[in-house]
Amino acid sequence: MPAKKQLNGSADEVEIAFYDAIARGDLDGMMALWAEDEEIICVHPNSPRLIGHADIRTSWEAIFENGTMHIHTRQLHAIHNGLTAVHNLIEEFHPRDQIAQDVHIIATNVYVKTPRGWRITMHHASVAAGPAPVDLSKADVLH
Repeated sequence: MPAKKQLNGSADEVEIAFYDAIARGDLDGMMALWAEDEEIICVHPNSPRLIGHADIRTSWEAIFENGTMHIHTRQLHAIHNGLTAVHNLIEEFHPRDQIAQDVHIIATNVYVKTPRGWRITMHHASVAAGPAPVDLSKADVLH
């Protein structure tokens, strides 16, 4: 995805660019998607809260040193208003060359609309044991 699209797209497009950058191990591309505010927050599964660009960048550098990973997102539940978007979703995490485990990740991504377009202001991910819950919003409705 071209950088201009990543930086000026909708919150949905920024989210796609975020997970794409993770899959490619593109640290600079991923960090460009974050808000310029130093109060940005990132919480990786089973990790402490990180605040600010330096700590968040350092954490993703360490993650990418272990290789790239593919995260398939599903069961998106989104709340949007004019200046904020909150996305809660399930991440199916597949590290390269590792056996899949019976866990899933629940993530919340918060986006703010800035003069430079939509940006990530928070990414919070936590591990949940067991299979991912069934998406009830897609269940058949009987009348």
